[in-house]
Amino acid sequence: MKNYLLFCFLLLSAFGYSQKKVLQTKFISEKIEIDGKLDENTWQTASIANDFIMFDPDNGKAIPENKRTEVKVLYDNDAVYIGAIMFDENPEKILREITQRDNFGTSDLFGVFINGFNDGQQDFQFFVNAADGQADCITTDTNGEDYSWDAVWESKAVITDKGWVVEMRIPYAALRFSAENKQTWGLNFFREIRRDRQKFTWNFIDSKLGTFTQQTGVLEGIENIKPPTRLFLLPYSSFYVNADSKQKTYGTLKGGLDLKYGINDAFTLDMILIPDFGQTKYDDQILNLGPFEQQFNENRPFFTEGTDLFSKGNLVYSRRIGGNPINYPTAAANEEIIDNPASVNLINALKVSGRTKNGLGVGILNAVTEKTTATIRNNDTQEMRKEVVEPLANYNVLVLDQRFRKNSSVAFVNTNVTRNGSFRDGNVTALVWDLNTKKNTYNLAGDFKYSYINDVEDKKGINSQLNFSETSGKFRYGVGADITTKDFDNNDLGINFETNYYSLYGNTSYRILNPTKYFNTFNARINAYSQFQKETGKIQSGNINFQINSNNKKNHYFGIGIDANPVETYDYYEPRTADRYVIRPTKIGGFIYISTNYNNSFAIDFNPSFAIFDESGRNSYGFSLGPRYRFNDKLSLNYNFNFFRQNNNKGYIDSINDDMSSATPNTIIFANRNVITYSNTLSGKYSLNSQMTFNISLRHYWSYAENKNALSLEQNGRLMDFAGYADNKNSSFYSWNADLSYTWWFAPGSQVSVLYRNNAGAFERNINKEFRNNVTNLLNNDALSHVFSISVRYFIDYNQVKNKF
Repeated sequence: MKNYLLFCFLLLSAFGYSQKKVLQTKFISEKIEIDGKLDENTWQTASIANDFIMFDPDNGKAIPENKRTEVKVLYDNDAVYIGAIMFDENPEKILREITQRDNFGTSDLFGVFINGFNDGQQDFQFFVNAADGQADCITTDTNGEDYSWDAVWESKAVITDKGWVVEMRIPYAALRFSAENKQTWGLNFFREIRRDRQKFTWNFIDSKLGTFTQQTGVLEGIENIKPPTRLFLLPYSSFYVNADSKQKTYGTLKGGLDLKYGINDAFTLDMILIPDFGQTKYDDQILNLGPFEQQFNENRPFFTEGTDLFSKGNLVYSRRIGGNPINYPTAAANEEIIDNPASVNLINALKVSGRTKNGLGVGILNAVTEKTTATIRNNDTQEMRKEVVEPLANYNVLVLDQRFRKNSSVAFVNTNVTRNGSFRDGNVTALVWDLNTKKNTYNLAGDFKYSYINDVEDKKGINSQLNFSETSGKFRYGVGADITTKDFDNNDLGINFETNYYSLYGNTSYRILNPTKYFNTFNARINAYSQFQKETGKIQSGNINFQINSNNKKNHYFGIGIDANPVETYDYYEPRTADRYVIRPTKIGGFIYISTNYNNSFAIDFNPSFAIFDESGRNSYGFSLGPRYRFNDKLSLNYNFNFFRQNNNKGYIDSINDDMSSATPNTIIFANRNVITYSNTLSGKYSLNSQMTFNISLRHYWSYAENKNALSLEQNGRLMDFAGYADNKNSSFYSWNADLSYTWWFAPGSQVSVLYRNNAGAFERNINKEFRNNVTNLLNNDALSHVFSISVRYFIDYNQVKNKF
């Protein structure tokens, strides 16, 4: 009888967990002050959301009574209000590190997830930590969390003798919902108890399923509200002082305006009327010895915020907009290039994005860059001439993404770059699909892309991929294939390195879904990948790797991996010449990593790695070491040192035309070289409070490739000694970047930012191995530049202005 009752209890519990919880809210006319006290009378009569359930690590376990959580929701004509009480028997142990916006730090956390259409597709998530800091993001199952999205809302967190309290006011302008009189919203609440690394949600989220946004509860009771006019203006003004060894410029004043307008309840227009990206984070440049360009992160807010639609098909690399000019200037023997701009100025940009209640997402992005010229001087006559390196250009992206059954989608994507005059134009069209079974247990995803280049010689190409995977349970697997034709080219607005191949790949993994005696989380995974040159069928890549990632009961993270290339492969890219290849030897390598619990004041990350090649004396090894120390809730410093050495690395350095009448090089020169890389980074912050923060970010990088002897690439792909080459093709690149900044969020959505930055970089053929001298020379280098800037941005909400008048 006891077993039967226990079975019924478990069955009912599971059934209860699988159902969507419902919370009733009510309309209020009383003014609520966001002070974290919840002392207004109207809070006392509101319905309570409680009985939270653990999401991680012990999925499905009820929250302990001494840490119970109670949440209430109210609304008026302008906003929704959330009041949350997080009980804790040890309030003095609540972690509460003060951090910048969108950085949780080492703090307890409370969040509310709202889906105004209740379609399981997209959550607007708002977080408050125990130090009174804010974070917000847009979340989809396909693209995860996008913290570049920022809304304007109010919150207050207060520590009490029973735990801590959060009070929030989220205006309707920060949300998306239909114009129906009776609203039904998707809703979930989130709590993280940081010292225990435990995460809880109000509506149960089953980690066995491959979805997050579809496992929300329901908010009912909101009636007769209207989507507000979403018109936001963000005027800004910036003042710059630039100084270097060649010139000093004072009093550079810039101003501009960003605009956001809600076209209707679903779609938003974003515009940059006058762009200013002067305080954007610097790029971490490296010594790039490979055949492909270095890919940089996008740090400009306009191109990072709310871009989930534009990531469909992975066709947009927004650094192309305002990036390097398409052409390099040509100079005769008696001419000298005086000025060649490294980037192109952005004139303006706009994007329209949103999704209807029927699941149709529409995204339009358009940007215009200005005509850019290089200056060339005739050394005989001293006359100057201009040469266009980038004409006036228009960049456009169109996305139509139809979601259905709440967990699947099919998208049409088109990217187009049109340049004025007889310059190259590029167009890419794609069909992208992401299909999941009703219970989110299996996934079929893929795409078909077609590129067309209008140039001196028109080119058309195709890229397509298809993969199938199991996405639920302890054991999971996936298989897939892709193909890219020789002339596929999406590099006008995207980025693509390899063409003319087909590949096959697969993976299988095992994970625990609930903690064991020794582990909170444990995941083991095997991946296999093979790539073949499409025309010859020669194998270009063959790799298999095994990885384990785990988190023990003390919340220290450990991992280990073994990586092997068991067969010789044919590299068609490194020779930089059509139809030529170099044979790469087999190799085996591995790594381990240790990351201690960041809850501790002192923590450290350690990650050594190695690789051994089936070639005499050829190997590589290195490590990264990252100690971090949190002095108190206001001050913390993180340091990271990276070292990596490659012995007897083989790489391209030059090509020679033995027959001067031939356009194709007869001899391709490789070098047998040692490549050594060092990098040091230091970052830290001192937070006066959740609105004011001082930050420091320093990076020193040095990498050099010392050639030991020259090699010629034979027609069969092997390398032979080449004694007749004497050019110095050593490479040494070092760089320094330093940012010291102060930020103050002086009003909702409004910010003052003060930045001092200096940076320098140099590339040389002669290698100076004195590390200390290299650093000193770099900081004393004529190339060291200094920038001091002050930027003020002020957020104006049309609704607030209207109400005041």
